[in-house]
Amino acid sequence: MSDAEWALVRDLLPVRGWLAGRGGRPEGYCHRQMIDAVRYLVDNGIKWRAMPSDFPPWPRVYAFFARWRDAGLVAELHDRLREAVRRAEGRSPEHSMPLRAMRTPIRLPRSHLRRSTRS
Repeated sequence: MSDAEWALVRDLLPVRGWLAGRGGRPEGYCHRQMIDAVRYLVDNGIKWRAMPSDFPPWPRVYAFFARWRDAGLVAELHDRLREAVRRAEGRSPEHSMPLRAMRTPIRLPRSHLRRSTRS
């Protein structure tokens, strides 16, 4: 992750509990390292256990990802970044099509179905 990418993402991340004065101990790994590891996993399509040794141990990365996913933070981060990209492109930050319409499957007429000619 470049410094410019990190500058955009850093402000979207939640403040760690120990930094906000809520107690607890500091996390063992930097959020930037964890996000880099998850991005590597997604980009290369590897399994969690195949995480290179350049990153934190895979169980720690997975626990980080699962904690954020379960709290809804991964979806929120995705939505905020999508909105930022849409604004940068001069588009409305919201979807122009309702989600319900995007999830509706396309139904083709039966005449488009191929019939087998094998006997």
